Amino acid sequence: MQSVHSTPLQRTKQNTKLISFLVRKYLRFNKSQPFISITAILAFLGVCIGVMVLIVAMALMNGFDKEFERKLFIMNYPITAISDSFDAIDSNLLEDMESQFQHLKFSPFVQMQAISKRGQRMEGAMVFGVDFERESALNPIFKIAFDETQKFYQQNFGSSYEKEVFDVIIGKTLQRQYGLQLSSKLLLIFTHLTPTAMSLTPTMKHFNVVGVFDSGLIAYDKGYIYTNLESLQTIKQLPNSVYDGIHIYSNNSREDILVLQKHYPQIRFVGWWEQNGNFFAALALEKRALFIVLMLIILVASLNIISSLLMTVMSRRKEIALLLTMGVSTTEIKKTFLYLGNLIGISGILVGGILAAIALSILANFPIISLPADVYGSNKLPLELSMIDLTMILIGSFVIVFLSSYYPAKKATQIDPLQVLRNE
Repeated sequence: MQSVHSTPLQRTKQNTKLISFLVRKYLRFNKSQPFISITAILAFLGVCIGVMVLIVAMALMNGFDKEFERKLFIMNYPITAISDSFDAIDSNLLEDMESQFQHLKFSPFVQMQAISKRGQRMEGAMVFGVDFERESALNPIFKIAFDETQKFYQQNFGSSYEKEVFDVIIGKTLQRQYGLQLSSKLLLIFTHLTPTAMSLTPTMKHFNVVGVFDSGLIAYDKGYIYTNLESLQTIKQLPNSVYDGIHIYSNNSREDILVLQKHYPQIRFVGWWEQNGNFFAALALEKRALFIVLMLIILVASLNIISSLLMTVMSRRKEIALLLTMGVSTTEIKKTFLYLGNLIGISGILVGGILAAIALSILANFPIISLPADVYGSNKLPLELSMIDLTMILIGSFVIVFLSSYYPAKKATQIDPLQVLRNE
């Protein structure tokens, strides 16, 4: 009971001690009514497991998103310059871009659709005619393949690779499917038609395989073929100074694309994110849906907090009534049950976060789960938990726990001491 002569600071300390005492008392295992304690334990475990699963799931989703984004970023290039005009993109434009934007890297290309054929097998392909040296500066996947080509020629022919017109670098999936080796021949049938004496026939040409790239994505490893720039210019009958487009590498592509578009209004610039907008929109929707579904686990677990607190209030009605008649304020009673519910929920959140960190560490360092690399782009689980996701999980969990504790705490203050003591 508080003294009328006590100072506000003393009353605050007394209130804190009282609330701490009641919280510790109500947390003890109640032998007469064990179901109340069991419900509290289940609430703790539910919040703990929900937070752990949510953090691990968000790390997995974000990891897959980033992994696919990195792969698509490499194979689609940050910015691509294209034009509907026949000769709008030429060597003069390339030289002007290189002089005006020296912080960017450029690689001109010519592209054609074709069918690759080996024996009785055929596959559709997008063939890019590029400058191997320039392309290596933009595309690290292509650079690895080109460096391997240089090493192969050095070991087998005693000299560095010298550019030939009809050489190709193909994907690993296509190489395995056709059983090709370096220096093997690959037939490409182009959609470009060549006039003959009787009719128009597709252009066919045997190319020499000089390298193999591995992007980690089966669609690119099967469908992309790189050849020398002069090869496709010859087949398409283009002048040496005319290109279909220019691949552009930028560390800040979303801002640079606006500057480029303003500087060259006659050219259309396409960002890598625009080429795969539907894919990333689907991933973002899936991630949001998963977050909401898993957050429901924490919401369901919070129902156990409500049940446990309400049962505690009902079983302690007489005790609460006595406290109120002895001078304990309704605010102190409310804080007691708020702290009690928050202690159960927040301890579950903290333990869940620790378990999630342990689980992510184990998954990242030990090959517990192995993925098919040709499907997912990596044989290891890609784990990358963003601070935004972690913050949203923690804030959402804290809000749910607080709201779950508030209603029973409010009900505890609505007890009528006179009626309870008269009846009991």
